Amino acid sequence: MCGIFGYTGKRNSVETVLKGLKKLEYRGYDSAGIAGLHTGEIVSCKEVGKIAALEKLVHEEKIELDLAIAQTRWATHGKPSVVNAHPHLDQGRTLALVHNGIIENHDSLRISLEKQGIHFVSETDTEVIAQLLGVMYQGDFLATLREAIPLLKGAFALAIIHKDYPGQIFAIAHESPLVIGIGHGEAFVSSDSNAFAAHTREVVFLANSEIAVIKSDSLQIFDLMGEIDKETHQLTEEIQEISKGDYEHYTLKEIFEQPRVIRQALLSRFLEEYGTATFEELNLDVNSLLSVQRILILACGTSLHSGLIGASLLEDQARILTYTDISSEFRYKNPIVPPDTLVIAISQSGETADTIAAVKEVKAKGAKVLAICNVYGSTLTREADSTLYLRAGPEIGVCSTKAYTSQVIVLALFSLMMARMRHMNKYEGQEFLNALKALPDVVQAVLDKAPEIEKIAKKYAHYENFFFIGRRYMYPSSLEGALKLKEISYINANGYAAGEMKHGPIALINADCPTVALGANSDTLDKLESNLREVAARDGKIIAIIKESDRGLEKIANDVITIPDTIDELATVPVTVVTQLLAYYIAIERGADIDQPRNLAKSVTVE
Repeated sequence: MCGIFGYTGKRNSVETVLKGLKKLEYRGYDSAGIAGLHTGEIVSCKEVGKIAALEKLVHEEKIELDLAIAQTRWATHGKPSVVNAHPHLDQGRTLALVHNGIIENHDSLRISLEKQGIHFVSETDTEVIAQLLGVMYQGDFLATLREAIPLLKGAFALAIIHKDYPGQIFAIAHESPLVIGIGHGEAFVSSDSNAFAAHTREVVFLANSEIAVIKSDSLQIFDLMGEIDKETHQLTEEIQEISKGDYEHYTLKEIFEQPRVIRQALLSRFLEEYGTATFEELNLDVNSLLSVQRILILACGTSLHSGLIGASLLEDQARILTYTDISSEFRYKNPIVPPDTLVIAISQSGETADTIAAVKEVKAKGAKVLAICNVYGSTLTREADSTLYLRAGPEIGVCSTKAYTSQVIVLALFSLMMARMRHMNKYEGQEFLNALKALPDVVQAVLDKAPEIEKIAKKYAHYENFFFIGRRYMYPSSLEGALKLKEISYINANGYAAGEMKHGPIALINADCPTVALGANSDTLDKLESNLREVAARDGKIIAIIKESDRGLEKIANDVITIPDTIDELATVPVTVVTQLLAYYIAIERGADIDQPRNLAKSVTVE
């Protein structure tokens, strides 16, 4: 969740690291800090709030560093404060480190260190690592690290500097991502290769319990037994300039990018003549796909909602038994994974800790794993047997928008491919493809209604409680719509299957609790209308989202937003764009922080 960046080389290390941190702002954070070596001493600077505040303080204090490590912190242990911000130093100020992850046994380590006379200044688990290394150090820091790693329980990515080792950065990864960039006379270390991709494309990914000794002109990798050879990789994805352009927020820009994103997700991935889909990057052979009897989809958050849509598509079209599980729950089960099960793991970042842990669990049970991901070279893509990429481009807003749309498109294409390999005929496949190809224009028509949606959003922005309801494909869409509103407006919003409202939640319906009715599933519209009459009978206000050809809710709803006609299976895409715009404009009206909502992080790399 935090962002680590370090640099050693010929550039101005302070400016280079601050620029690198800014490329990690999308991950979400509450404080930031930098440390390095200057004239043989550890120098550090930390600040609460945005990187701009740290940058100002660094310039005011005229900090100069020979090399630097830095981090954006997302609070886990201890409130956001200067004291709790990273980097953390040991008591003797011989070393400084930044840390992403959680040390699960920090309490017992802290107690042990306190008995040895160590005085802690922060509430963090990270300071425990710094103090432990300081106590253990006997003149050989690499040996110290190799002895310390087995003592730390949990997930951690570390970048460390030591005053006895000028010109060197030590990096460690364990159940948390860390990547090293190798340049000409310079080197980088970061949580995300995109942060330094403009400077070098040659990278090394650290695996569990591996230690890197990084110098400007050399790199050594060690495991707990000794030095190892490590494969280097070349980043192949296109570097995209990250800018808001003419938009006020990244989130709004990413909402409006969705027609282009859909076209990109579809590009060269279907054979119209045969009415099927094809994936150049899919390296699972035809026989293994034909033998699949059941599919398990693992995901969290927004990716879970797209997974629910994908499960319905796979069952409806390919007639394959498909079930979806929450990664954070699945990883603590003793799951039954029968033979001939294909696991689909979905993560925008490819670094979602719970999903990666769940993937390792199913791989240990012999299952094949297909990843659906947006980030090339991420941990998930390296763990999976094959990966289908979203091609959505960098998503900076913490509130995921275009990635969800891309996930649905990729899942729809994969469902079509699996269906055509089984029972679906060519003409049915072509009809589905035509609906997919029409989606960019359908979504653009929704975006053209943004002023109308903004007016409705302002009308309802003062309410503190919302329900989102729908049936069939609109049920997962209601979960996603409610999540978007919660994330960026801080309103209590709940998504429900419409038929379940009468089993308890309807007790909360009153004039101060609007219901957003997702009515773009034509097959279940009559049933939804009955549920809405129950809401209206209790003075509940209703915002209905329906297809242009499906009329009838105007007499019940207080406000109606229409989308162009599309098939039920794909209606989640334009409907979700409507709910994204509603959430965005409500949040604007309430003065919320749109791109970096409080308490949230873009890449959830801790439990």
